[in-house]
Amino acid sequence: EESFATMRSMYQAMKQADESYDPSLRSACGMAGGDGEKLERFRQQKNRLIGDFLTEVMEKSVKMAESNACMKRIVAAPTAGSCGIIPAVLLTYEKQKNAEEDRMVEALYTAAGIGTVIAASASISGAEGGCQAEIGSASAMAAGAVTHLEGGTAEEIVHAAALALKNMLGLTCDPVAGLVEVPCIKRNVSGAVNAVISSQMAMAGIRSAIHPDEVIDSMRRIGRLLPECLRETSQEGLAITPTAQRVEKDLREKARIQPAD
Repeated sequence: EESFATMRSMYQAMKQADESYDPSLRSACGMAGGDGEKLERFRQQKNRLIGDFLTEVMEKSVKMAESNACMKRIVAAPTAGSCGIIPAVLLTYEKQKNAEEDRMVEALYTAAGIGTVIAASASISGAEGGCQAEIGSASAMAAGAVTHLEGGTAEEIVHAAALALKNMLGLTCDPVAGLVEVPCIKRNVSGAVNAVISSQMAMAGIRSAIHPDEVIDSMRRIGRLLPECLRETSQEGLAITPTAQRVEKDLREKARIQPAD
């Protein structure tokens, strides 16, 4: 009962973070904020290619990740950089499927179980394993959780997680100016949508050709093979593009002119 109450408090914190999203907020560097509202408006339009469920998943994942960048309270699931994926999938499911909160808390246990295996066998740290370890892990966790909610078997759950993780293998961690904003926020969208479609494939009877445990082992090996410059050091990838360098220069100049406390 105590454990369930703790897990419920985490789910309710996710709800509160989603409900308190402020579209007027901008991150300190100005790169994040307001895009969640754009997706909310887009969801009301008819000229879109995807249905209501995935559109709302996209919206909530951006809102949560932007809230993190704007220093609002979120739940690291499993990390702050990947905080939008699990809430986006589960909150959308609860709302659109009229699911009971107890079932959503149960799904968090499924997600946590998958995350624990990944953390023990590989990593959930971008600095250690690249973004595959953060966005990839969260996507796998969300895929397993929503498969549980859909009545999936244990086999379907682990294969949904494997399918999701396979799609994220090799993803580098190359944050612009060292901040959890670009490209991190939009990667939350990809991870959340990836979780849903991976779950649907598993529910359709598709299985990962590579055993789920071997997929996780592969992520660990790939993470070790990634050079340090692609593991959260902002020394390569998107972080050293001309645009990124201009952003970092502007931030450094802004920091120099700030009055001392």
